[in-house]
Amino acid sequence: MIVTKNLKKAFGDNVVLKGINETIEQGEKVVIIGPSGSGKSTFLRCLNLLEVPTDGEIWFEGNLITDKKANINLLRKDMGMVFQQFNLFPHMTVLDNIAMAPIKLGLMTKEEAKAK
Repeated sequence: MIVTKNLKKAFGDNVVLKGINETIEQGEKVVIIGPSGSGKSTFLRCLNLLEVPTDGEIWFEGNLITDKKANINLLRKDMGMVFQQFNLFPHMTVLDNIAMAPIKLGLMTKEEAKAK
């Protein structure tokens, strides 16, 4: 489960996230829709600390990941996100791009990752 409490993100004077409170249950599929510039990607990037929130809390599986003592790399092993951006490796298929992380982390074999 992922829980955000009063999540805020600002870039200088530009406040992008204004106190988001959200609970996403394990296995739940979530779609975030909004106009360009409304903070969709920033919200997603904050959820796994690719972007550090300005304020608020993010909890993942009972762990406060916005705590500076949290081992985010260890927690990321259990968290996966797919962004609709150009950041995929262009020489790889979408499936190969998605399967790469669990294979590299030793969580699955190549066959297991592609079957899932």
